[in-house]
Amino acid sequence: MTPAPVDWPTRDPIAHRAAATPQRTALLDIETDAAWSFREFDRRVDRAASALESTVLERSDAERGDSQRIGVLMDTRPEFATLFFAAMRTGTTVVPLNVRETTGELIGKAERTDITAVVCERATEAAALEIAAETESVDVRSVDEPTDDRTGSLLSSELSDAAETDRELDGRSVEPVPLERDDTQLLMFTSGTSGEPKGVQLTVGNLVASATASAFRLGVLPSDRWLCCLPMYHMGGLAPVLRSALYGTPVVIQREFGGESTARVLEEYDITGVSLVPTMCKRLLEAGWEPADALRFVLLGGAPASSELLERCRTADVPVHPTYGMTETASQIATATPAEIDAHDGTVGQPLLFTDVSVVDETGTTVGPDEEGELVVSGPTVTPGYLDEANTASAFGERGLHTGDVGYRDADGRLWILNRRSDRIVTGGENVDPGAVVAVLRSHPRVADAAVVGLTDEEWGERVAALVVPNPEIDSDGRLERSLLAHCDDRLAGFKRPKTIGFADELPRTASGTVDRDAVRDRLLEDGNDPAESS
Repeated sequence: MTPAPVDWPTRDPIAHRAAATPQRTALLDIETDAAWSFREFDRRVDRAASALESTVLERSDAERGDSQRIGVLMDTRPEFATLFFAAMRTGTTVVPLNVRETTGELIGKAERTDITAVVCERATEAAALEIAAETESVDVRSVDEPTDDRTGSLLSSELSDAAETDRELDGRSVEPVPLERDDTQLLMFTSGTSGEPKGVQLTVGNLVASATASAFRLGVLPSDRWLCCLPMYHMGGLAPVLRSALYGTPVVIQREFGGESTARVLEEYDITGVSLVPTMCKRLLEAGWEPADALRFVLLGGAPASSELLERCRTADVPVHPTYGMTETASQIATATPAEIDAHDGTVGQPLLFTDVSVVDETGTTVGPDEEGELVVSGPTVTPGYLDEANTASAFGERGLHTGDVGYRDADGRLWILNRRSDRIVTGGENVDPGAVVAVLRSHPRVADAAVVGLTDEEWGERVAALVVPNPEIDSDGRLERSLLAHCDDRLAGFKRPKTIGFADELPRTASGTVDRDAVRDRLLEDGNDPAESS
């Protein structure tokens, strides 16, 4: 008798791991030095899933039909991972919210995604309550002991950081729902060219395909330990959590990156892999970090890595793997090995397995090797679309997702990225849309016009810089600059606020009337502006 093929639907990876390798370590928390096996982690996920069903999803079913979305307003911590897998277990879509954004920005995202609840921690409870006050039918639940009687507890005692006693699993209170490839598991926001962040739908299939392709490129060993020190509300921080569960290897969680502290963790915990943005890698090197023999890969993404940084990594024997990726592809598109960057300066490597990258000209025709064009991506890691159908329609074509990035590939398929996507500024691994910053500057009553560009910055890769045209009756003096910074403080996250502000009688423009961004950048550099102070 021929056995039936194993196919979807399937359960969440923690449920599978608890059955297949219950004794293996699933998660280690640096702050508390706690560690949980997959059996213990499965129990924690079950309790969180039960809490979700009884306190959040039951009301969602009654009031919102099939809508099953929760916002997560937490920084990197074990509870984030627990909640993510609990959401998978209950068939709930997770909407990670950036804790660094202003309340106004968060409210807009909550309204667009129609979330049922915001799950927060003590540090973000006040912001969560403001979201609830401005958004109809949104509950606030905390994984910590609430400080406000308007905040419900999401079994904070069960999700605490204290290690659990080792006892046999006595059965689950929540039966894992069957998961299909096309089920939307994540709604992650990324900046768009229009100035409004785009909500990216990522399916279970997208996430599993990304983990599989990454494993083929980076390899997986039984001794692997992936350090997560990036924010979990970004793909770069959440991907190691899911991938480690699928691989059956531990994820090590460091709640806050630091040059010296992370260098110590990398050595003391025998870390074999870590995801970093270039600024983090630079800080590690400046702290005197020397990679231990256990370290197999440093996945470097979020922003382009400079040739100088890559040379420093080469000198220090850092196994750096520059990567090109985007939220719309659940992380990596292409990743270079240390040997590739030694032989092919500036490359981000070949596309991952099952990922197809075309380079097309303005007519959509594929160009040959070493010819520049726009990169178009297709494959199982690519999002099925955005929340806004109009964004989806404009981004997808016959060959797949148009990235807006300009680059080229060589005869062996290695990619080089030449220009930032749609003039986006990447500062410290965070994406900043210039249009959103311009809109805030223009809302100041003493500003007639403004343009925003990125200037090279040794610390952050790029810094946000603005050229402002004051109203004719206002002098461009320090008082206006201070007023503008204060104006931005209330309306933009810290990483989006201009660090350099210059003034001009008018903005330089091209013959067609559009702002000449290169001329704006040159003007700011010619003026010798130093980074402006911002809180």
